[in-house]
Amino acid sequence: MPSTTRFRRRAATALAAALTLLAAACGGSDQASGPTGEGKDPVPGGTLRLAFFPDNAAFACIDPFQTYWIEHRTLIRNFAASLTDQNPDTGEIVPWLASGWQIGPDGRDYTFTLRDGVTFADGAPLDAAAVKANFDAFLDLASASGGTAYGASYIQGLQGADVIDAKTVRFRFAQPNSSFLQATSTTNLALLSPASLQRTPQQRCLGGLAGAGPFTLDNYTPGQGVTLSRRPGYRWPSPLDKNTGDAYLDKIQVSYVAEDSVRTGNLVSGQIDIAWPRNPFTVEDRALIARSGAYLRSRSLPGVSYTLYPNVADGRPLADGQVRQALYHALDVNSLGATVFGSDYPTVGGAFDSTTPYYASQRAKLNHDPAEAGRILDTAGWRLAPGEQYRSKDGKRLTLTLIVEPSSVGAELFQDQLRKAGVEVRLKVVTQAERAGVIASGQYDLVGTYFTRADPGALQYILVESLANSKALARNAQQPETAARVAELFTRAVRATDPAQRQDAYARLQNTLIDEGVTFPLFERVQYAGIRNQVNGFRFTSESFLDLHGVWIQP
Repeated sequence: MPSTTRFRRRAATALAAALTLLAAACGGSDQASGPTGEGKDPVPGGTLRLAFFPDNAAFACIDPFQTYWIEHRTLIRNFAASLTDQNPDTGEIVPWLASGWQIGPDGRDYTFTLRDGVTFADGAPLDAAAVKANFDAFLDLASASGGTAYGASYIQGLQGADVIDAKTVRFRFAQPNSSFLQATSTTNLALLSPASLQRTPQQRCLGGLAGAGPFTLDNYTPGQGVTLSRRPGYRWPSPLDKNTGDAYLDKIQVSYVAEDSVRTGNLVSGQIDIAWPRNPFTVEDRALIARSGAYLRSRSLPGVSYTLYPNVADGRPLADGQVRQALYHALDVNSLGATVFGSDYPTVGGAFDSTTPYYASQRAKLNHDPAEAGRILDTAGWRLAPGEQYRSKDGKRLTLTLIVEPSSVGAELFQDQLRKAGVEVRLKVVTQAERAGVIASGQYDLVGTYFTRADPGALQYILVESLANSKALARNAQQPETAARVAELFTRAVRATDPAQRQDAYARLQNTLIDEGVTFPLFERVQYAGIRNQVNGFRFTSESFLDLHGVWIQP
């Protein structure tokens, strides 16, 4: 197909450029000059210019509960606050808008005591009635959307919220939900003023929102940009925040720039202060940023790594567990990220990125061993005939169809690695709009997806059919016995009131996913930021979003 040909040419060109610059550019670019004001007292004032990858019609929403778009969630973190916060280094949940909490002995009730003196940007007090109004709105949206609103996954099993007194609110669950405490730290459950909640869900997507964060949301225009302003009198930061008062910046101006090279060019020329790419910077762009005197920061996005999921339906090649196990040895995950993104790019270790709490590395099972891959495939009856490039069985070639989108990276390298094991990979390029229909039809063998959340429960919404956004993908990825086992382990983890039991369940889950060939991790998902050296105080949150409260610009 012509679209496939164009995709392959673009991928091959990008890969060749990356390999050419690899030795010269990698390893040192993250050690560029750094912020010029480091060690100095912050200087208030100024406007920070931030460039994002564009939103589009599917993600034109800045309402906390409704959006998954990482770029918008980063902005939400700065104008709307949450009941708790999560330490990005330890995963610990700490108080924020709540001063404390109690969990019922059966794990079904959570009671939060609210911090004194907190107000929303429109002046309304943050009291128990306001918190209840938010969660009532969450439940309504979750019901109206059929559970597809992104925040719905964070309140699974929630029956309601009760006002105990002005400073105390209790949440009731139908069954234990040990993920809820972490959920209260997320941007998707950030709180809005009661007046904001009077707007329709469609209106909330387009702005007009008052949160309790250090900035106010001035304007959001889909496809064009966002403006935030400092909120005077802010005095309730998270204990993880070094700045205890007003934000230093006067304003934040966000623009959308589609081309990565243009965004990087704007950074190195000083037209913007932070370039925030959707995919990791190329090796070439990292070298350019380093030479310009700007600096880089990076952190793996917590939650599900960039992982491929098989189609194990009857008649598909990956219905055979031996073929699935052979793929682990045919793939070289150590070189995938390094070749595409640079030699210092972290190697994926399983279904979750390494910043995810309860992460348990499966790297020993992802060992690149072409000889072992060949042995397993021979045993399964897929053999290489003399002079043939690809394996066959009963006259049928071992061919896998991989769904990719036009912006996908690394597909050519994946294809090449499996070719060396005698496995043909055909790239089926689809648009985002076409993707759901292709998955529903089952006319594929591998498809990639992910979910960003600093809790392993995120994977439920890919693999547990009753919860999954794509039920076809969840159903196709596992044979019934495995699906039941995976669902049972998630249930055990989410309902565990003992952290040790939860850790055990998630460790068993991560083993099962590889042992049964349910997930084929390719890359850690790393969020990069290119930063002009006059910008100081940069900090990633636990969600690998950007906390701008402590950011300041050196004059």
